[in-house]
Amino acid sequence: MSDYRRIADRIGADIAAGRLRPGERLPTQRAFARRTGVAASTAGRVYAELVRRGLVVGEVGRGTFVRASPVPTGRALAEPATTAPVNLELNYPTAPGQSELLAASLAPLLRPDVLGRALRPAPATGTAEARETTADLLATPGWRPAPDRVLFAGNGRQAIAGALASLVRPGGRIGVESLTYPLVKEVVARLGGTLVPLATDGEGLRPDAVAAAHRTAPLSALYVQPTLHNPTSVTAGEGRRRELADVVRRLDLPVVEDRIWSFLHEGLDPLAAYAPGHVHVVDGLSKRVAPGLTAGFLVVPEGRTEAVAAALRSGGWSASGFALQAAVRWTQDGTVARLVAAKREDAGLRQGLVAEHLGGFAVRSDPRAYYAWWELPAPWRADTFAAAAAERGIALTPGPAFASAPAAGVTPPRPVETGGAADSVRLGLASAPPRALSAALRTLADVARSGP
Repeated sequence: MSDYRRIADRIGADIAAGRLRPGERLPTQRAFARRTGVAASTAGRVYAELVRRGLVVGEVGRGTFVRASPVPTGRALAEPATTAPVNLELNYPTAPGQSELLAASLAPLLRPDVLGRALRPAPATGTAEARETTADLLATPGWRPAPDRVLFAGNGRQAIAGALASLVRPGGRIGVESLTYPLVKEVVARLGGTLVPLATDGEGLRPDAVAAAHRTAPLSALYVQPTLHNPTSVTAGEGRRRELADVVRRLDLPVVEDRIWSFLHEGLDPLAAYAPGHVHVVDGLSKRVAPGLTAGFLVVPEGRTEAVAAALRSGGWSASGFALQAAVRWTQDGTVARLVAAKREDAGLRQGLVAEHLGGFAVRSDPRAYYAWWELPAPWRADTFAAAAAERGIALTPGPAFASAPAAGVTPPRPVETGGAADSVRLGLASAPPRALSAALRTLADVARSGP
């Protein structure tokens, strides 16, 4: 047996015996390597093996935590189909027949003459055809991006990283909603920047909070999710978008607008429609289509194309030629549109399950979203509830994973109508089969009522 598996066995035994308890944080891989006298690569394999066995879970920006002791007989979820772990952390929607639909569109790309061209490296600017096709895909009733301002990354996460890398210098202050996408915290830390949590309300980011933070010390940029904010699913109305646009224009403040989930919400123009000279729009195909073969999109303000393209190149974040060709074909032949329609319907079905099983609890969501923000009943806290859920074979994300890290001496604002992160969890609804999701939600409701 490999050495790393023997080490994983010992840790697994500690978990089974209760010496490592659910919710307990493991040391960083580097610290674990030093403590046990193994190579860093071996430590990485140990942690990966523990994740594979379902014993621990990694949370971006927080660390690796014990998920649960092995689920004892009789404590699994009620329905046989859900006895395997149910993952409400990952959030990648899949439509029925998706693989067959995608395969049919890819078939022409596999001809040797076409494949040869598709396997060539793609620049950040892609091709003229890709830019025009993407501009059509991203268009809303009142906005269509200029094709010559469209850039491409490997996925939406890389597009966010490229946009921020082009804007933020060490020591820069980046304004974010008080609950934000965990990856952004990691990206900003790597860039040497500081996150500045900004107050929100029932329509998302408050313009007065942006102005007040900028008066305290100039912000380098904003990162915002005005449409189906993850994790709360709040969407800003047209009036709020205009107010935010007025503020960023007056302050001459660059913005990165994350629209990865916006395909589920029709009819609203992006913030970029109101402040095109300041807003960088990020979108992609990982949620619309699938995470395994995807492309990220960046629409940049006039005069920013070369700077952002350079950041994408230096980070190694450009899209592959094959993925770009696939994205063009899937968009042009209607595959993306069919998947989007199916996933909108599926999201509504899953939100119906949330309403059925969690009715009466303080759950914030949108009937179009693939996630829900649950403010737990007292005396539950996010970490203890996540550990209790893990004991029953359900993985979910504790609210603190989304909390913006405040600057020194700054008390982070509590988002209005969404509850504090310490006593909330996010439920990702997209990945589990509907029957397993229904059983998991029913079990979580029972856990919440029973108390810790």
